Amino acid sequence: MITKQLRTVLFASAAALAVTACGADDVASPGEGNLVVIPGPAPTPTPGPTPTPTPTPGTPAADCPTGTANVGTIETGGGSARNCQISGVIQDNLTIPKRAGTIYSLSGGVEVGVDGGAQGILTIEPGVVLFGSSGGDFLLINRGSQIFAEGTASAPIIFTSRQNVEGTAGVDSIGQWGGIVVLGRAPVSDCATGGASNPGGTRTDCEAIVEGPANAIYGGTLPGDSSGRMSYVQVRYPGFEVSPGNELNGITLAGVGSGTFFQNIQVHNSSDDGVEWFGGRVNGKNLVMTGIDDDSVDSDSGYKGHNQFVLAIQRPNGGDYVMEADSNGNEDAEPRQDHKLANVTFVSRGNNDVMLLRGGGDYAFYNSIFTTQPGGACIDIDSATTIQTTGPDENGPPVFESVFMSCPTAYKDDGDITVAQIATLFNAGSNNTESGTSTLSNVAALYPFINGANENGVTPFAVSTINGFFEDVDYIGAVKDANDARFKGWTCGLYANDCASAPTIS
Repeated sequence: MITKQLRTVLFASAAALAVTACGADDVASPGEGNLVVIPGPAPTPTPGPTPTPTPTPGTPAADCPTGTANVGTIETGGGSARNCQISGVIQDNLTIPKRAGTIYSLSGGVEVGVDGGAQGILTIEPGVVLFGSSGGDFLLINRGSQIFAEGTASAPIIFTSRQNVEGTAGVDSIGQWGGIVVLGRAPVSDCATGGASNPGGTRTDCEAIVEGPANAIYGGTLPGDSSGRMSYVQVRYPGFEVSPGNELNGITLAGVGSGTFFQNIQVHNSSDDGVEWFGGRVNGKNLVMTGIDDDSVDSDSGYKGHNQFVLAIQRPNGGDYVMEADSNGNEDAEPRQDHKLANVTFVSRGNNDVMLLRGGGDYAFYNSIFTTQPGGACIDIDSATTIQTTGPDENGPPVFESVFMSCPTAYKDDGDITVAQIATLFNAGSNNTESGTSTLSNVAALYPFINGANENGVTPFAVSTINGFFEDVDYIGAVKDANDARFKGWTCGLYANDCASAPTIS
């Protein structure tokens, strides 16, 4: 778990990226009335602009689109591609088009908009591949600006590393570039500036500095703030330690509001967390974390949100908790965290615990599956405030409904909340299995994540009664059976050992 203190890291400032738009040629309309036609030689047509030819598959495009810089070519797993570089600050609008023979690279910290200044919109078309070459290459969306990265199930948008593009990434590769940081104006609880909050989680002036980039601010008073839309996006091999205890995650959502669309997302082999929520109100659905070296799911700083269909499978040779949730050291801060999850499958492949809940937050798990290997426990809860039943902005202790656990040790007591206290909370729910036998299966000897008879024997809880974002299904966990196509086509590593393969540039 990363240190939840505010930090300042200096980066070199980036030059602004000029973005221009191309308009259509004017066409004169013919006049009205009778025309007298005088035979004569056909006029010589005025030459028009020569269209950019479509390159032969495996060869690079001839040029780069407006708003990007032509920095040569790069060899990929399927031939050469034109390397079109994105750098500096994106102001106004920039569209990254899907073009044959073209790949895009991030140069340094690429920012969309300026906090408190010019706003920007970054649009990325389906099937686009973007890469970073080092930990200093990352994408940051500032408050008030937006990203529209919407792939499709058959053409996901892929953010990855140069090594992956060149075909040299491996199963244990991690932290080869920075990651994605989205900053919003929704309420948060851990303030660098600002005063006390009002009950119900509405602050008037709370702002904080996100970890990783230098002096990047998040938080505000707009719960419904929109930072754009992200869907069918893969983020491969991200995460980077900027300084001790100060890391870039795969995707950081800081103060992001509920007006943001965040679904169908995969983070693979991040050296830090997969997705981390710092406050905010954004919900998420169809989230996949594979091979994460820290926590797959991490939420703190007053995050209030719902996640459904979450598949998180830790890396076998590393990793920490599958889920860590806290505002550790700031247990009485408001808004109090309220993180509800449904239909999750959490698989720890080492001897680590599945989850650590602490920091005085409210947590709920519905229709979920937790499993780990010898040496690990399913649930560890710390801090008396995490299980308290009364208080401002308070929903009560953690909730478990229709949860199936198969861990060598069900609960962990590390000198704080006792095993008996955790067992009482778990068994207060309905249709819970404390010490089951996992029948999860895999595909092609890869990760175990598909429900078997024991998991599908659990009666699911009607989650639609909790919140309109949740949808009722007739199974627990993230994947019902081998015919369940929820994560097929747009992910890597689940149905084929293909994450290390270079993305196709066509």
